[in-house]
Amino acid sequence: MERVLDVYMRPYDEQNPVLCFDEQPCFLIGDKLAPVPMEPGKVARQDDEYERFGSAVVLLAVEPLTGRRFVKVCARRTAEEYTEFMQELEWAYPQAARITLIQDNLNTHHGGSFYKWLRPEAAHRLVNRFEWISTPKHASWLNMAELEFSALQRQCLKRRIPTLERLRDEVESWVSARNAAGVKINWQFSTQDARRSFSRHYQAVQIN
Repeated sequence: MERVLDVYMRPYDEQNPVLCFDEQPCFLIGDKLAPVPMEPGKVARQDDEYERFGSAVVLLAVEPLTGRRFVKVCARRTAEEYTEFMQELEWAYPQAARITLIQDNLNTHHGGSFYKWLRPEAAHRLVNRFEWISTPKHASWLNMAELEFSALQRQCLKRRIPTLERLRDEVESWVSARNAAGVKINWQFSTQDARRSFSRHYQAVQIN
């Protein structure tokens, strides 16, 4: 936890940008009956019954200090999608000596995924472009990408979206608008705050 919080305290450095990455599954849901649109004096109406058309996954990374964010909507979550997304992040920061990435410990979230889809030389080079910082188990709230997913859910995904193409269009439009607005994340929770809030989890050391 403290390692993650220390990274968040780093000043902005274009040679070493800090990004938060996460992914979230989404169900593709459509209406069985066509909804009734809003009319003067009448609210819009939607039938309770719906139809599932499968699922998708949204991969998202955000640079908190600049308000720059990236998204990829995929039909599945495998090492291939993770590798492709990491390649896109690398291309977005050609000037960076290394990209620091805050993420969880999901089974595909590591450099070994690159070797499944790239030649060894390319995988090795890509691994060396990243510094991975993992959030502790049961502490996904430390990842600022969770804040972005919360906003995405409230502002974009809290409705029925039946197709992968529609989901991709909606999410990409949301990200474009948020990037244009330059929405940054002002993280307030520090290492000192953590030590006060979780004092019982720290082991006291006494020197006699």
